Amino acid sequence: MMTNKTMVEEEGRKREGDHGDEGVGDGGSAMRTAEAVLRVVPMGLCLAALVLMLKNAQVNDVGSVSYADLTPFRYLVYANGFCAGYSLLSASCTAMPRPNTLSRSWLLFFFDQVFTYVILAAGTVSAELTYLAYNGDEAVTWSKECGVFDSFCQRATASIGVTFGAVACYAVLSLLSSYRLFSTYEAPLPFVGKTGLEIAAFPR
Repeated sequence: MMTNKTMVEEEGRKREGDHGDEGVGDGGSAMRTAEAVLRVVPMGLCLAALVLMLKNAQVNDVGSVSYADLTPFRYLVYANGFCAGYSLLSASCTAMPRPNTLSRSWLLFFFDQVFTYVILAAGTVSAELTYLAYNGDEAVTWSKECGVFDSFCQRATASIGVTFGAVACYAVLSLLSSYRLFSTYEAPLPFVGKTGLEIAAFPR
């Protein structure tokens, strides 16, 4: 004999399955394609920013400088590499004609948020370093290094600008995945059983 809790869970799974089948038609296919393209765009931007920074080095009469000498720029390279890989993976998963389940929506929402903050942090710390290189800081006797390594600073600025373009794309993706999750599924409903508190979420 099924308990009330079991019946509610079965009903939730049935609703979730019914909702997942809604996106199988032509409209759902078009939405999947559009989202997959939107997820590919930041991959191209991240790769462009990565290549610009990887090739960023300058040697002159004063000395030499490379992105590898500066921790924020190394972080920018790593962050763009990881975000490009995630963009490719998430675009592939989005393009697959599969039902939109609760667990899939949560995963996309979670990782979209994580990588948005990763790439935002990389762009922010690199922009701060570049600002100091251009303007210096008399309080800590930081000279205006861009007056000496001008081409290095210009390429770094270009890489950071492209990175912030990727940040904008990830912000849009984060809004999209959060809207899909929280507009499709109701707030979790608590069930108190013999083993303690259990959580269930149902599609709207």
